[in-house]
Amino acid sequence: MTEAVQTFTLTLAGEADTIRLGEDLALALKPGDCLALSGDLGAGKSTLARAFLRAMANDPYLEAPSPTFTLVQSYDLRLPVAHFDLYRIADPSELDELGLDEALDHGVALIEWPEMAGNALPKNAIRLRLEQDGEGRRATVIASEPQAGRIARNRLIRAFLDGHDHAGAARRHLTGDASTRAYEYIIEADKPRLILMDAPRQPDGPPIRDGKPYSQIAHLAEDVYPFVAIARTLKAQGLAAPEIYDGDYEAGLLLIEDLGTEGVLDGQGKPIPERYRESVACLAHLHSMQFPREIRVTDRHVHRIPDYDAGVMKMEAELTLDWHLPWKRDGKGATDEERADYLAIWDGLIAELANAETNLVLRDFHSPNIIWRPEAQGIDRVGLIDFQDAMIGPTAYDLVSIVQDARVTIERDLVDVMMADYVTLRHVQGGFDEANFRKAWAIMAAQRASKLNGLWVRLWKRDGKDGYMKHMPRTLWHLQVAFEHEALAPLREWCARAGIGTVES
Repeated sequence: MTEAVQTFTLTLAGEADTIRLGEDLALALKPGDCLALSGDLGAGKSTLARAFLRAMANDPYLEAPSPTFTLVQSYDLRLPVAHFDLYRIADPSELDELGLDEALDHGVALIEWPEMAGNALPKNAIRLRLEQDGEGRRATVIASEPQAGRIARNRLIRAFLDGHDHAGAARRHLTGDASTRAYEYIIEADKPRLILMDAPRQPDGPPIRDGKPYSQIAHLAEDVYPFVAIARTLKAQGLAAPEIYDGDYEAGLLLIEDLGTEGVLDGQGKPIPERYRESVACLAHLHSMQFPREIRVTDRHVHRIPDYDAGVMKMEAELTLDWHLPWKRDGKGATDEERADYLAIWDGLIAELANAETNLVLRDFHSPNIIWRPEAQGIDRVGLIDFQDAMIGPTAYDLVSIVQDARVTIERDLVDVMMADYVTLRHVQGGFDEANFRKAWAIMAAQRASKLNGLWVRLWKRDGKDGYMKHMPRTLWHLQVAFEHEALAPLREWCARAGIGTVES
């Protein structure tokens, strides 16, 4: 079946608009995309290509000569880019020798004079033609899905910026996360740098349990309303969450404060003890506060913070059954008896949380989501981001998140110091049940490790992302630490029988 093709026509008033189009396309393209630039001499192909490369490099002075004589120039940038100039090739078959297929395996191909390639270009190549149009130029873009969807989203973002007093602003890639969210820097002369959150509303997936999709069972944020609600609530409590400046909530676009670029890790990716300890102090402060269950975002929308309930906890823990155990056993899953015993153990552990302290749980309180603000004082030095999936649940969960940082090895001596810091601060606040909290901490540590030990395998086997498996020894160790509490004896024994749960696994 032939894919639907979309055509976009843009009016470029001058060279600045041509440059901006090249920069914007650097944010829209993904590995495997081929951008074919056509147009007469002087139409602006080289200008657009150079802007594309410089934006991809985040270097306005990057040398990007036209590959007229070399035919192809390769750049090791945020995404690898191969810049082809086909004006001098004698036959389309030369593309094989120039390495087009290899370039598209892991990066992007940028091709000038694509007409010389005949039918040798990929069928899903994005065609962009530049033509003189009076004093300016006209750009016609022809693309099929999924490229067309990304380009359309890119144009929506540019229109959003133009409509909120940021016309002409430079856009630079910041990061994408494990979901469909992406982030950009918005840069303008003589103005503070901003961050754009691009979080399109997500449709519900297929039902997986009790007629509900995963997103509803896990209470995942499917639009930007929860982020706005939690950000405003944290700021109202004096915590360092980003200010929301502008937004198109239905489109899933937000302009937010840039809290900075420093984190809690050093240049070698190791924890900086002072910053981790201050983050724990911030968490203890957060847990001393009261947060509203319902938060009004607009006149028509109220966000109700969901519960981190038994259904969510148990479903996450099942990742060990569904993915980790089959990996350990070369594809052989749990027996019916093993599954029944494992789930019964978790029913008991979750019941043990009935009297646990609950409050706002940010859910991902760990190194990627903590900004260090050296110019501030005290807990205000700890910037909080990525909290749209916050719930009301056991406060111990967020202390697990940072003390057992899934992506960073925190040595046991620092773990013990951080735990002691938190407990001391909570006792000072008064009314803190340390024994009950430590039991909840152990249960949530085991639950989180059980989830992650299955998730790493799922990311590898199902999604082709084997890089996450490097975290497995660490999260297996985290499980062993949780097992030190007597409440975890049933799960410890089950894992021993099943042959999982040791760092050597």
